[in-house]
Amino acid sequence: MTLDNEQYRIIVESSPNMIWRAGTDTLCNYFNTTWLSFSGKAMAEEVGTGWAEGVHPEDFDMCLKIYLDAFAKQESFEMEYRLKRKDGVYRWINDRGTPYYINDHEFAGYIGSCMDVTDKVEGQKMRDLAQRDGLTRIYNRQYFEQLATVEFSKAKRFHADLCVAMIDIDRFKNINDTYGHHAGDLVLKTVAQTINESIRDFDLFGRYGGDEFVLLMSSTNYAEASILIARLKHVLDTIEINYNDTLIHISASFGLYQMRDEEILEKVIIEADKKLYEIKNSRTK
Repeated sequence: MTLDNEQYRIIVESSPNMIWRAGTDTLCNYFNTTWLSFSGKAMAEEVGTGWAEGVHPEDFDMCLKIYLDAFAKQESFEMEYRLKRKDGVYRWINDRGTPYYINDHEFAGYIGSCMDVTDKVEGQKMRDLAQRDGLTRIYNRQYFEQLATVEFSKAKRFHADLCVAMIDIDRFKNINDTYGHHAGDLVLKTVAQTINESIRDFDLFGRYGGDEFVLLMSSTNYAEASILIARLKHVLDTIEINYNDTLIHISASFGLYQMRDEEILEKVIIEADKKLYEIKNSRTK
């Protein structure tokens, strides 16, 4: 059965999704009833760029860039941003836009469909708060230990190799005392991000406390882990942070230990920690 224009209109107007349309000039020229009920505004207020007044200021530039970049390439896009509801509350919106054509190949603009995904976004934020360190955004100690215990149990069961490295930032107290805690936080974030981007996808990395981090390498023996650690040390040694026109040099110490016959993960971490402090103490002698 072929649908006529009136049937299409009824479907779009009764859709539970917020539907919009834009012309070839990038300006929006239509919003369905669901959108207008959400915004609490009349069509005349939303068309053109009126709808953008409801976008959260922190999301506006990102939203506009994604839209215009896709428009220039006539490509589909998907993004999430906060949009003000008629009661003044900002809600997270998942917006999917698709170019449409008439006469088979003539570009006519975009059609978009939006859904309120606030519950999903806020649920993910709550999970992140429970799993991620607030400063460095890597795993916090509690969640790292949960994941690491699973990997430890698998290694025990299948007699597989597993290594743990404890990592400590060198002269971190001196950095804090000399430049202040803001500089110290910047060093922590830089080290965490650098290591996180340099390890393998299946490695587990977390902040253990203060300036100490922990890295678990499953299915990895000591020799293999040593190569990875050497690479991480080299990457960190090349970093200089420009803080208030002063260059802060970064380095870190690594205590590496391969699991033997330990019955619990904690003992493996303790052994790695011992290796770390043996290395640090040997430098002070």
